[in-house]
Amino acid sequence: QVQLVESGGGLVQPGGSLRLSCAASGFTFSSSVISWYRQAPGKEREWVARILYTFGSTNYADSVKGRFTISRGNAKNTVYLQMNSLKPEDTAVYYCNAVGLSGPSRYDYWGQGTQVTVSS
Repeated sequence: QVQLVESGGGLVQPGGSLRLSCAASGFTFSSSVISWYRQAPGKEREWVARILYTFGSTNYADSVKGRFTISRGNAKNTVYLQMNSLKPEDTAVYYCNAVGLSGPSRYDYWGQGTQVTVSS
């Protein structure tokens, strides 16, 4: 069974840090583009960061550049999102997404999301 599972969310004060994890089961990240998205209450889901898993190349939204880092985890099929200097406007449900090709078929998987709340 294919699954993406996010973890690591929680409540943190402004200026604090959190590290989110995204772990895959039932498929491998080897040919995937892994992205993090977030959705704040009353707002549309927005893209945050992506990594081409095989090559490790990364891209970031302007709103998080210099504060967030996406990386491959030490465990296979795991991706992290290190979030530093968190702001109240970073409060959202964060989702992991994996897209790629499996043979001739394209896949597009989403996790269930993890809540991040930045508040004093």
